[in-house]
Amino acid sequence: MNGENFEIIKNFGPSIIKTKIPDKMVEEINNYVDNLVNNKEKLKNLDHGDNLVADVTQEFRLEKEFMDKIGWLKFLTGKISKWVQIETDDKITEFKMKSTWIVRQFEQQFNPTHWHYGHISGAGFLKVPKNFGEFSQDKPSNTYRGGYLELLHGSRMFLSKSIYHAKPKVGDLYIFPNYLMHHVWPFKDTNEERRSISFNAEIDEKIYNVYSR
Repeated sequence: MNGENFEIIKNFGPSIIKTKIPDKMVEEINNYVDNLVNNKEKLKNLDHGDNLVADVTQEFRLEKEFMDKIGWLKFLTGKISKWVQIETDDKITEFKMKSTWIVRQFEQQFNPTHWHYGHISGAGFLKVPKNFGEFSQDKPSNTYRGGYLELLHGSRMFLSKSIYHAKPKVGDLYIFPNYLMHHVWPFKDTNEERRSISFNAEIDEKIYNVYSR
């Protein structure tokens, strides 16, 4: 189903949302991060790296006051409410943010296959290198996945894909069930930053827990 800045992707079992973070919000988050990376004392308090599996330069939480100021929670609630209602015919009455964090990734760094806690998770792109590199051998450039977000579910079968390749583009945001495994490939041949924002959230337990019905 397609709509303005809203697309439900059903490439395999679970559906996911591809939507767009407003340009102004992307700019506000990037300005916040650019100012924060030089504040070592504050970064120490917001550090999120110990809770995550990635081998990247920095991972740190966003402050609640800042999220409220830019309308991050309101934005996510609107998109997720619409998605859940389309897929389940239920209206969520609860949306609880468990954590939101920034990932700063550079050349040769990566995020291995993993999943999240909570009910619903997401990953969006704030900065993207002009170039992610290319194969060392002579191969078609359109199959190179350096820097991509890849979502995985099940195994490849007839008429059933198991991987969704998400090429990073500034502002794009993918929202998916927390259990959906995913990873980010390393990239090369650039000194530019790949900056992303992720989150974990909870909704009504009676909607999420399909086994309780």
